[in-house]
Amino acid sequence: MLTQQMKLEEHQHPEKLEGDGKKRSWLRKMYDWTISWSEKPHALWALFIIAFAESSFFPIPPDVLLLALCVGAPRKSFKFAAICAAGSVVGGAAGYAIGIGAWSAVQGLFIPYVFSQELFDKVQELYHDNAFLAILTSAFTPIPYKVFTVAAGVFRVDFLTLIFASLIGRSARFFLMGWVIFQFGPKVKEYVEKYFDWVAWGFLILLGLGFVALKLMH
Repeated sequence: MLTQQMKLEEHQHPEKLEGDGKKRSWLRKMYDWTISWSEKPHALWALFIIAFAESSFFPIPPDVLLLALCVGAPRKSFKFAAICAAGSVVGGAAGYAIGIGAWSAVQGLFIPYVFSQELFDKVQELYHDNAFLAILTSAFTPIPYKVFTVAAGVFRVDFLTLIFASLIGRSARFFLMGWVIFQFGPKVKEYVEKYFDWVAWGFLILLGLGFVALKLMH
């Protein structure tokens, strides 16, 4: 099993995770906690809930759990992708509800702890230009989707625009991952585990490029 293999590798080669004796980062710990759900009986519910939560406040994308589940059962990859997409879109609707109905009460919790004021202001500018394209891009790329869902409620973006763009973007993202695992299997998971830090930096770079692209389109 994946988690058992991870524990064995950690015992045999602790330097892979601990580096030069320093404790693992909180991000890595959160990643390990998320992926541990792949070994539990309620993994599908966990996938839905994590996808739901990530759409408004949770820091770890559901892709990591989706990845583990797909590797464990490649033939069910598209089923897992559908559950992940559904949870994420429903979570996007919840983020919208937070923005439109409770922003004055929770603003201090979201800024700066979930996202920055600068990022929030940038999303407002993008919504003035093309809300559908902005949401679609954030739903498919590593750009923080949660900022766009909450901001959509705050700035009164049409709800159906949010749902339609999210459905396309999130489905494309998760079904693409499911297809990759269906085709290539455990090698993808092994690569992520072995080169986690590089993958994390890659996501940050893609995040920056995504914002540059949105700025240019704006």
